[in-house]
Amino acid sequence: MPDEDKVKKTVVGFEVIPASIAYNSANDTEAVQRQCKETPIGPHLYLPENGENIPVTFTYSVTWVNSSIPWASRWDIYLTMTDNQIHWFAIINSIIVVLFLTIMVAMILARALHKDFLNLRDMQDGDDVGEEFGWKMVHGDVFRPPINPALLAVSVGTGIQYLSITIVVMAFALVGLLSPDNRGVLIESFLYLLVFMSCICGYFSARNYKLYNGTNWKKLILMALFLYPGILGAIFIVLNIVLWEEHASSEVKFTTLFEMSFWFSLTIPLSLAGTFFAYKKPKTEVPLKVHQIPRQIPDQEWYLKPAVSIFIGGILPFGAIFIELYFIMSSIWLHLFYYLFGFLFLVLVFLVVTCAEISIVMCYFQLCSEDYNWWWRSFLTSGAPAFYMFLYSVFYYFSRLTIIGFASGLLYFGYTLMMCTFFFLLTGAIGYYACLWFVIKIYSEKFE
Repeated sequence: MPDEDKVKKTVVGFEVIPASIAYNSANDTEAVQRQCKETPIGPHLYLPENGENIPVTFTYSVTWVNSSIPWASRWDIYLTMTDNQIHWFAIINSIIVVLFLTIMVAMILARALHKDFLNLRDMQDGDDVGEEFGWKMVHGDVFRPPINPALLAVSVGTGIQYLSITIVVMAFALVGLLSPDNRGVLIESFLYLLVFMSCICGYFSARNYKLYNGTNWKKLILMALFLYPGILGAIFIVLNIVLWEEHASSEVKFTTLFEMSFWFSLTIPLSLAGTFFAYKKPKTEVPLKVHQIPRQIPDQEWYLKPAVSIFIGGILPFGAIFIELYFIMSSIWLHLFYYLFGFLFLVLVFLVVTCAEISIVMCYFQLCSEDYNWWWRSFLTSGAPAFYMFLYSVFYYFSRLTIIGFASGLLYFGYTLMMCTFFFLLTGAIGYYACLWFVIKIYSEKFE
């Protein structure tokens, strides 16, 4: 490249053509020998051949070629190597799952609930109270505060915070602000948003805690500030200690961690501000009052027991994302490029819809069996895909990766556990708010 063009020109691609030349003084030309001897790179490598050591000389040459490819399109040659058909298959798979759940929800709302409302109006018009059954029998307990209200409120608030971060990061990627070759920008964006959106966690945590008639606000504030950030931070520090022991280049220096602690201290005033504004707002109104004496819950069928229904409910949301999850994990652990953020955004939309619909369906079945403890069940049902995500990561570890050593395996499962926790809180908050809207909607009728 001429000297005057060094500043003006940039590299938009390169092509490596390896070649191997076997030569000796007996049968090769002097030109080849002279070329290899005049441009050696580094020391000679001696390889045994027929009991004798022969020298192997390394050399290379560079040829600069003008290209019409613009700088912004320098990655196209690598990104277009991915087959998009499998991504379309993932989208079609997600659409089928969403349509299936939508039809189920429509049948429930259009047939079962509509019929129940008509029967209720007929009984009220004819002054015949009749006998209540199904979900109508628990109208006096359906809004009873859940067990551990502060923990549930903080879990939901943190999930909404993570969902907001995901949406904003996805928007940055869609407009081209996140380059596939610079993953550090993604991490930096996540950390900045994690700090600034801590006010969202405080706001939604306080709103739900006020809905539960909670009184121990100090406990709520401390849990919102330190519970999940403390858990994820502790896992990260343990993994960083492992990297430090292994002298890995990816370790984060303790001086950097100390500096980050000052940056994350901004979450304290922001979270307190969100809690303050939520506390000043009026309480979310529910259509029914709670009876003083809790109603006894009858024995449930085996498929309606909490553990079974929660894990059944997590299958379909995971089925809507597992194909795209493979490419995301390959991008993280196999250092492949992921650039199809449009597909990823559609999968996120399908995930939100699927979590909301499956939570509503399972909540309706639960209320029909006269079990009014739906608060935690709705959160755990839509958060259950994180369990299948962790199982898939175990399968991916043994089928796709070749990781040797205890430290490497610990790093893989440690970071995977952090991602699954993030995913659990995000999807759990979606199902919780979907069920809250559904329960308020169906119990808006007057029950005397």
